[in-house]
Amino acid sequence: MTKNVLLVGESWVSSATHYKGFDQFGSVTFHLGAEPLVKALEGSEFALTYMPAHEAAEGFPFEMAGLDAYDVVILSDIGANTLLLPPAVWLHSQTVPNRLKLLRSFVAKGGGLLMVGGYFSFQGIDGKARWRRTPVEDVLPVTCLPYDDRIEIPEGATPVVTKPDHPLVAGLSGDWPPLLGVNEVEPRTRDDVEIIARLPDDEGGHPLLVAGRFGEGRTAAWTSDIGPHWLSPSFCAWPGYARLWKNVLGWLSDR
Repeated sequence: MTKNVLLVGESWVSSATHYKGFDQFGSVTFHLGAEPLVKALEGSEFALTYMPAHEAAEGFPFEMAGLDAYDVVILSDIGANTLLLPPAVWLHSQTVPNRLKLLRSFVAKGGGLLMVGGYFSFQGIDGKARWRRTPVEDVLPVTCLPYDDRIEIPEGATPVVTKPDHPLVAGLSGDWPPLLGVNEVEPRTRDDVEIIARLPDDEGGHPLLVAGRFGEGRTAAWTSDIGPHWLSPSFCAWPGYARLWKNVLGWLSDR
């Protein structure tokens, strides 16, 4: 049975200025960050719709009927402002449905939601992702910090699996490849919330993969990236990478 997944974010535009003696010129490049996930899900039961960040301001559904087309929504490296400030609001001062509240309702009635870490996930770099105290945070199994929450690990850290029998990590044995950073979060203290994997003790033991429930739906937080730079090339090439994400999406979409 096909499961429909909407991935929102994981794209950015870079602007550079090049100086050559007296002269200079500019260039702009567009980047997609979820290619490892796209490749991992090819030919699987999960039909992925990839909505880059610049399309989400107007392209993300404003009504529940649009979200009902999906079993799982992934928010990855995209700040709350993109969904709160579409052009109708930002440029024309019109009222529109609050899509953060829409996501909360989507999960409450049975949808799956995954937040993936990054510089504009959870609270993010300089606190600018701004998911703290939003309706989306309400459904997550973790809470966001009120400030820049990045933990950079340039030396790399090998995740510790704390619940090896959980469906999210089924079929993943042995050591995982290293990762280079996470967003720091606080797990909720509820019976439904489970920390599946974390950083090692010498890196603070911070949560990496946390699962929970909200209403009739399921939610998860993966506090590292979905690809480079926080995931090392060896992590993205690891056979367990595809297995991990299929496990996560399968669990989130299990009604």
